[in-house]
Amino acid sequence: QVEPVESGGGLVQAGGSLRLSCAASGRPFSEYTVGWFRQAPGKDREVVALIEGAGANIYYPDFVKGRFAISRDNAKETVFLQLDSLTPEDTAVYYCGATQKFWNLTVRRGRGAMDYWGKGTLVTVSS
Repeated sequence: QVEPVESGGGLVQAGGSLRLSCAASGRPFSEYTVGWFRQAPGKDREVVALIEGAGANIYYPDFVKGRFAISRDNAKETVFLQLDSLTPEDTAVYYCGATQKFWNLTVRRGRGAMDYWGKGTLVTVSS
């Protein structure tokens, strides 16, 4: 079992950058695929990025378009999400999720595959 805790959200101007962190207590952290998701007001929670336990496999949906980058440091039990070229449309609560499900299943099911969730961190992008 892991308990994700997100941090790093805040207010940024359009075109700016933020780096989010997801610290997950519980072991063994390296056995968990971790995902970043976001939920804007009135919208469903959507996947932003996924990274497999060892970091060998990474998935981004098309709308990310090279603007975001996920990485992990298993020694520090932390997953990062670098957000660049932010637009007001990126405004949302960003959540970290974790699962031990197989990679292909996780990519296919997205948020439905996550077993553990953090409470989220708010990212607000002003125009």
